[in-house]
Amino acid sequence: MNNLKLDILAIGAHPDDVELSCAGVLAKEAANGKITGILDLTRGELGTRGTADIRDQEAAAAAKILGVSVRENLGFRDGFFVNDEQHQLEIIKIIRKYRPEIVLCNAIYDRHPDHGIGSELTSKSCFLSGLRKIETKLEGQIQEAWRPKQVYHYIQWQDMEPDILIDITGHLDTKIKSVAAYSSQFYDPNSKEPETPISNKNFFDSIKYRAANLGRYLGTEHAEGFKSERYPGVNSIFDLK
Repeated sequence: MNNLKLDILAIGAHPDDVELSCAGVLAKEAANGKITGILDLTRGELGTRGTADIRDQEAAAAAKILGVSVRENLGFRDGFFVNDEQHQLEIIKIIRKYRPEIVLCNAIYDRHPDHGIGSELTSKSCFLSGLRKIETKLEGQIQEAWRPKQVYHYIQWQDMEPDILIDITGHLDTKIKSVAAYSSQFYDPNSKEPETPISNKNFFDSIKYRAANLGRYLGTEHAEGFKSERYPGVNSIFDLK
């Protein structure tokens, strides 16, 4: 049986969702000694550029850059997975396997419909994972119920007002390197692949200027934003920046 327990599990509908949206937090917390992991729901096989096999290789390279302890892929159908019992149970198995304290997941709505579906699917799976009467098995053994303490939704293509800002100053370069690992997907002036909304230089640069803009609100260099399902709380008003 798996004994690895994660502090943070970042879940994305496609390989590169996590890198684009919350890699700064993953890099920062890994550097602070936290145990982090990534779960991709699909292999991104419908992407215009590259192939699923290439994306697998790029995802592995990005995971190494971010220092995550584990990366898994559930192999759901890109573009066609839905929020139903079958898909929920597969995510529940992963949540119970790694018992994360915090789950980071897709934007609550976005340009790509998979992102909103992935958001709802992950959120419901995190709740259901805490119900003891839902039985799942791993390697023939019944898994114990586990519910993450918090679920936060990162921001993707669509700009939205965050509920929480997290300082990632000093870790933006690592985030950018993890995104650049997906060389088949993003800006490459020598690529012969078709142009897409995410393959131009403006999109790649937007990763930096979004982080800088969010950092401006905190009075820091860079930050990442998240939507919360619950009211965030702190022990002291002095903990707030």
